[in-house]
Amino acid sequence: MLDVTSSTDGVWGEHTPTGRRAPGPAATPVAAEPRELECRFEREAIPHLTALYSGAYRLTRNAADAEDLVQETCLRAFRAFHLFTPDTNIRAWLFTILYRVRADQFRKAARSPRVVELVHEGPAAAPPQDELARGQEVVLRALARLPAPFHNAVVLRDMHDFTYEEIAGILEVPIGTVMSRIHRGRALLRGMLQGARA
Repeated sequence: MLDVTSSTDGVWGEHTPTGRRAPGPAATPVAAEPRELECRFEREAIPHLTALYSGAYRLTRNAADAEDLVQETCLRAFRAFHLFTPDTNIRAWLFTILYRVRADQFRKAARSPRVVELVHEGPAAAPPQDELARGQEVVLRALARLPAPFHNAVVLRDMHDFTYEEIAGILEVPIGTVMSRIHRGRALLRGMLQGARA
């Protein structure tokens, strides 16, 4: 069980993690007892851990890094949960936080993402439940070679089934940009797969 009560730096303050519905001067979050919030968080957010881990693994391509990313996402989500609007799409809200945490990691590192394979440790491998058929592995390898903006949009649409509107909220870009990135990403992916078959 994740310890979601720990503190962490880099939480949003007065902004919601989605970047939308930030309370204005007259708005106040719904008051709730800490125990009530904790119970709601466990009931509503925790069931999405598997999907979050899957998304985190596709972003990091490393099991340990994916676990760290999910842990930080849960910590931030728990601390901002009083700002979450009940009966809205919590899965999209959590993925927004996941992508923000990842972006924050890149900003802090001030460098491009790199995957380093340790010679004596063997290649990073997905957990057994994530093992894929050989044909799927070819697709995933091609997907991993897509530039990040196209990769993120295609993964959120084709692997996590988010709508264009939800993806626009998660990535904080206009819906037209989302549609363009998905179209271009799929075209690049088709080209890579055709090249792999040739």
